[in-house]
Amino acid sequence: MIEMLQYPFMQRAFVAGLMIAILASLSGSFIVLRRYSLLSETLAHVSLVGVAVGLLLGMSPLWMAVLASLVASWLIEYLRSVHGMYSDSVLAIFLSGSLALAIVIVSLAGSFNASLFSYLFGSILSVSTQDLWVMGIAGSIAMALLITFFKELYFIAFDEDVARAGGIRVTLLNFMLVSVIAVIIALSIRVVGTLLIGALMVIPPVAAIRFGMGFYPTTLLSMAIALVSVVIGLSASYLFSLPSGAAIVLCLLLIFIIALVINRR
Repeated sequence: MIEMLQYPFMQRAFVAGLMIAILASLSGSFIVLRRYSLLSETLAHVSLVGVAVGLLLGMSPLWMAVLASLVASWLIEYLRSVHGMYSDSVLAIFLSGSLALAIVIVSLAGSFNASLFSYLFGSILSVSTQDLWVMGIAGSIAMALLITFFKELYFIAFDEDVARAGGIRVTLLNFMLVSVIAVIIALSIRVVGTLLIGALMVIPPVAAIRFGMGFYPTTLLSMAIALVSVVIGLSASYLFSLPSGAAIVLCLLLIFIIALVINRR
């Protein structure tokens, strides 16, 4: 297995995968606690629209995915917080609408090609050195924001109204959190794929919660689960020629089942 690390594309895939594992599991802990898990799936589908537009117009699919995901995250939070719409309703509208729009754009382009397929399910071959720099810079900023406002986000996740009464800038922090999640999802699609990134963000916290620890230990365990799954998933992807995103998600599901069996309460 050490042999695979001699190849530059595998080195890039592991670096990208480990960065994504830390960021996705950390931010995922907040949305799982808020029962807002569908947000990751919705923004992943919106990212697909950005990728499709990028491929159609000959622009960078990655940056178009970041832009589409950011705009959608702001609209979702605006409709939820300002207009008082139910979260699941808003997310369902964006989920189905973005998928329909992506299909129409791809149909107009007449090219459901290998490039789009790699964004759908992830491809370790598609991670470039430039992608790593972008992930490193954007990931560092996202990590710094999540750590700086960790206590406030934790408080909001448990009770938004009490947090607002306590003087916490709930609206501003909610917009910041969805923006960070939007960027993480858009940057992750090269490795995990748009259809599977939601699993990397949701399954680790859900599996960690089964052990009934406090929020901080649960968050650390969630990150450990994500890291182990990425390492095993990428290794299996290389050894058995499997799609990297699918291999990682299957590892996550296996760990979740083990956690479920160990803690049946």
